[in-house]
Amino acid sequence: MTSFDILDRRSVPASAASAATPSTAARFRVWRGISPSLVLAWLVLATVLLWAMAPGLFTVYNPVEGVPGGQLKAPSAAHLLGTDSLGRDLFSRIVHGSVHSLTGALAAVGVGLLAGTTIGILAGSVGGWIDDLLMRLVDVLLSIPTLLLSLSIIILLGFGTFNSAIAVGATAIAGFSRLTRSEVVRVRRSDYVEAAFGSGGSFVKVLWRHILPNSLTSVFAFTALQFGWALLQISTLGFLGYGAPPPTPEWGLLIAEGRNYLATAWWLTAAPGLIVVIVVLSANRISQSFGRAGS
Repeated sequence: MTSFDILDRRSVPASAASAATPSTAARFRVWRGISPSLVLAWLVLATVLLWAMAPGLFTVYNPVEGVPGGQLKAPSAAHLLGTDSLGRDLFSRIVHGSVHSLTGALAAVGVGLLAGTTIGILAGSVGGWIDDLLMRLVDVLLSIPTLLLSLSIIILLGFGTFNSAIAVGATAIAGFSRLTRSEVVRVRRSDYVEAAFGSGGSFVKVLWRHILPNSLTSVFAFTALQFGWALLQISTLGFLGYGAPPPTPEWGLLIAEGRNYLATAWWLTAAPGLIVVIVVLSANRISQSFGRAGS
């Protein structure tokens, strides 16, 4: 070790050296800030997404073909969640049905997000009579019960998962529109936005660089919340018979098929119903984390 190395080491303050290396207490605070419920929620959604993308990795049974003599078997090692009235493995039907339920929920959220944010941005940024007209149309949508509006649209379009998704997405437009408009109006009245306009910024440029990035955080948190709500609505329509037709293993339809066997085969309704509840609660928990991050 040379004299220059000794001088270099002595010239570095002890506080700077300790700051360069994260302490054990800092690491503990980082890990303590991670909520176990949030981790569990992400694990639930990741598992369900894997079900939808690669169901063959989780089950070997055919979801639409029954086994003769295997009707209404209780949960066991061979059939984790039992079998239904036709001898079909219930766990396999839940796993394969995740693609229909999740696709419908995502499509519904996409319809509501795209149409709702477009209306909200236009109303909040332009203002005037356009704002009044669009918001009165939104008020009309809010005055109609969501289930009634969904059923009316399905009757016009026809049954099926895709049509159910469009119907549920149409009922979500009003919520996205009002939230987006309120956030755009709040940011539009900020000092830095007024300064951007005063410095010669065009309407489109200021909207793209300042208003949208600072007003859509709450909308993204609301999107995660709407995913759980859309999944619940898709399952409700499937339960009522307006969703995917049999023998499609859609979650709402699975609950409906098992309601006639509650006394003898309770698992036919309890298992898919519990899956829907867990996924919806997980989506709501993730939505809460987005909201806190945005605040």
